[in-house]
Amino acid sequence: MAVLDVERHHQDLVNELIAAAEAYNPGVDKELLARAFHYAAAAHEGQVRRSGEPFVHHPWGAAKICAELRLDEQSVAAALLHDVVEDTEVELDDIRAEFGDEIAVLVEGVTKLTRTSFQSREQAEAENYRKMIVAMAQDVRVILIKLADRLHNMRTIEYQGKQTQVRKAKETLEVYAPLAHRLGIHALKWELEDRSFEVLHPRKYAEIREMVADRRDDRESQVALAGQVLKAELDKVDIPADISGRAKHFYSIYDKMAKKGREFNEIYDLTAMRVTVERSG
Repeated sequence: MAVLDVERHHQDLVNELIAAAEAYNPGVDKELLARAFHYAAAAHEGQVRRSGEPFVHHPWGAAKICAELRLDEQSVAAALLHDVVEDTEVELDDIRAEFGDEIAVLVEGVTKLTRTSFQSREQAEAENYRKMIVAMAQDVRVILIKLADRLHNMRTIEYQGKQTQVRKAKETLEVYAPLAHRLGIHALKWELEDRSFEVLHPRKYAEIREMVADRRDDRESQVALAGQVLKAELDKVDIPADISGRAKHFYSIYDKMAKKGREFNEIYDLTAMRVTVERSG
């Protein structure tokens, strides 16, 4: 790719990231995010992912997820820089000098988590590992950045060898998805579970996806009707509420089938409704 094309592509990535951050934070420090991206791009120059993409696409992807999670600009910047200390010649002191203590501490925390892995069967016990992660991360933003890092890696896991895919998927299902659940980030948990499920049980995943798709129209119309009825009843008693429906994700359907020994046509709660009301008083 020619130099001008690379520069244009990088600027497009920066603009897209800033737009994602501005959607919830109109006053976001654009200069900080642009500077962090270009710093990461320079540090990772020449490094290529297994997909063939420049390596900087990964930290950018993790940063975009952080923006979609509405994390602060320091977290988004740290996500851009999260692999710099681990994978390049840049030292943590360089990050601190360029971006300040707060971002350096976040990068250091993510780097420590990255260096932690299953060393033995005992350590690999998921609950103990989750506790260790929480204990190591003095700032919850470190865990959020690590979750974003893992989600982006799961989105591109098909480029890894099969053995690595299985190991990463098990770790994601046993460690990272439960962490996302504990932090209340349900959309992240669902995607982590589904992507792990697709790797570990590809045939079951494809079957459930196809069966869910076949019944999508009926399900969506039922949810819409139920939402209208519920909204009308709440209006009668002057309770303002936000009502939304969603389809259950594939892994939760599979998990229920496996645990309860049911067939797909015996699973009736393929959709869920969420009703949000303001707390009185």
